[in-house]
Amino acid sequence: MINRVPPIPVAPPEIIEALRNDINDLFVVYDTTLDAPEKGHVRFRGLFQQDPADCYDDLRARFERHGFTPLVRPAGDRVALIGIPTVFEPQESNRLINLLLLIITLASTLYVGATYEGEISSALDVLRGWPFSLSIMLILGAHELGHYFAARYHNVPVSLPYFIPMPLSIIGTMGAFIRLKAPVKNRRALLDVGVAGPLAGLLFAIPLLLYGLATSEVGPLPVGGYVLEGNSILYALMKLAVFGRFLPSGGIDVSLNQVAWAGWVGLLVTGLNLIPLGQLDGGHVAYVLFGQRARQFFWPIVVGMAALVLLTGATTWVIWIMLLFFLGRTYAQPLDDITRLDPRRRAIGIFTLILFFLVFTPIPLQVVMP
Repeated sequence: MINRVPPIPVAPPEIIEALRNDINDLFVVYDTTLDAPEKGHVRFRGLFQQDPADCYDDLRARFERHGFTPLVRPAGDRVALIGIPTVFEPQESNRLINLLLLIITLASTLYVGATYEGEISSALDVLRGWPFSLSIMLILGAHELGHYFAARYHNVPVSLPYFIPMPLSIIGTMGAFIRLKAPVKNRRALLDVGVAGPLAGLLFAIPLLLYGLATSEVGPLPVGGYVLEGNSILYALMKLAVFGRFLPSGGIDVSLNQVAWAGWVGLLVTGLNLIPLGQLDGGHVAYVLFGQRARQFFWPIVVGMAALVLLTGATTWVIWIMLLFFLGRTYAQPLDDITRLDPRRRAIGIFTLILFFLVFTPIPLQVVMP
């Protein structure tokens, strides 16, 4: 959610002329259009005199002096510099809410972790869930703090992480999120903010999962009903590296301990976040790499999820199909949308899309009946 001050009235001609004169050393204006593309906006068409990636901050400060925020958009062989009659003024967040949600989520994950150790008969029994709670909170915390510090690096006002407790579930939480209080500057900043979370989370999830697998027991599958965690490519390869064979196979599987379970959840959450649609982290990556063409991914992905439901019975994707109709069709567009990625960031973006295919779990959980 982004906080805005109320739009100011249509600026008089003298303010538009003063704004144009204020930017003429950065941007050569060929023509000016008032009330375009919307009422109250002003559009200058022309060309930058220097790389917009280097001068946008200065340009924005000059626009804000006159009550505008500049959008930079392509306009054929020229550039459209659009002043919207809004200055973003981020409000302070109530950090007490962040703290309370953190404490409740810690308690929720402690409780769920303790249930894996047997019946809970006292409050002290809940403390047995500390390996799962610590592991999952490290993974989720690293993910959100990756976003947080990347946003701060690019001077984007941002909230601290909001953790979401969910004790009546098998993981004790619905994850966490941060709230950007203003748009990001350009595609480079959008990529950095988008990929910092998944990459930081995996820095904890992968070693924790490897340790958890190495300390978990391998044995026959249960005779009664049980829940089987799904394989992603990366998870299957990690089990191969630890145990020397693919599991489950031949009626044998690994029984995940608390740390391994948290690591597996970390991979699952990362795969979900990297779906290349809309407001998800993967959507940010897709947009900075492909621009408006990223919207073409929506129906193929939704149809693919529907096929998974029909072919495998993985009902998880029914919920995600509904969520994507709200989260997957609108992309975060930066203020400056003409600055392209540098080669290093382009390589990181491509690597992140490849990472999506490695950690995506087609059948997250499967209930096996006796």
